[in-house]
Amino acid sequence: MSVDTAGNSAENEGNGQGELSAADASRLNEAKQQISEQLSKVIVGQQEVIDEIMIGLFSRGHVLLEGVPGLAKTLMISTLAQTMDLAFSRIQFTPDLMPADVTGTEIIEEDRNSGHRAFRFMEGPLFANIVLADEINRTPPKTQASLLEAMQERQVTVGRTRHPLPTPFFVLATQNPIEQEGTYPLPEAQQDRFMFKVYVKYPTFDEEFEVARRTTGTDSGTVKAVLNADEIIRLQNLVRKVPVSDHVVRFALSIVRQTRVGDDGVPDFVDELVGWGAGPRAVQFLILGGKARALLQGRFHVSIEDIQQLAKPVLRHRMVVNFAAESDGVTSDDVIDRIVAATPTTEDELSRDARFQRIFAS
Repeated sequence: MSVDTAGNSAENEGNGQGELSAADASRLNEAKQQISEQLSKVIVGQQEVIDEIMIGLFSRGHVLLEGVPGLAKTLMISTLAQTMDLAFSRIQFTPDLMPADVTGTEIIEEDRNSGHRAFRFMEGPLFANIVLADEINRTPPKTQASLLEAMQERQVTVGRTRHPLPTPFFVLATQNPIEQEGTYPLPEAQQDRFMFKVYVKYPTFDEEFEVARRTTGTDSGTVKAVLNADEIIRLQNLVRKVPVSDHVVRFALSIVRQTRVGDDGVPDFVDELVGWGAGPRAVQFLILGGKARALLQGRFHVSIEDIQQLAKPVLRHRMVVNFAAESDGVTSDDVIDRIVAATPTTEDELSRDARFQRIFAS
């Protein structure tokens, strides 16, 4: 068994190994509907955010949510956890939180009968199936980094001992915009462990009206679990079986490789606006996310549209715009939009375009 750079077991993987039946595909779509139905009892709107979280869950990826306080980021995640019969843990990140407070620590325990003392590992809140890392950028980088091994290897090393984390394991982190007081920007290596970075936006007028009506009355929705651990693992395995054509893989590669400043065939506007671009994890997550999105929509293949729709949440935290772009108000999302618009969608156009011939040859 090998492990890929996205932190997932590479056994029985590939571009559609194994058989995918109509019943299997419909089960994932049914699971999405069941979860959405339960979430709607508590959460108003934010359907795009919920869809991207579910894509991350069924792709075995972690998701980072960013938004100003009060947009129900924490409520959304805790409610999602209630729809699944899994162990849930919430970690409130604060400036004084230490790595051992997250991962756990070894304590000396004495046997009352023999008087013998020995070290025993006391698990931290990280040992759960769904972990809510709340306001992750309110704690210094040393504590933020305590999640790195867990998110990548699904294990925690304390002393010389490795402690495996439960399966499935899913980290959902929230953060406030970095311009707010008392925040520490996440290191690039930490951000790269997240499959998606999802922006949580203000609700529409009608959605906020419904929020006000619900939360100021006596009615409170009751959420029940609709999936268990075995079902989630099975659905995650189904996602791996979705076939993806070589053309779609090349399209995803084209998008990602155009973010890399200085490479042959990269558009001039990328060289002018981007500090550095995305690595190989971006391609892996684009394809995995495309597979999950296809099944969630009842399709048996990954389309170009799947890659286009997931480009922003996959790439926005993996590429950094330079100072010139920031001073002009240009964001990574703006650059991604231009890259997607400049990338041909057909196999023939990609193969005939001299710029993409140089990208594929580099």
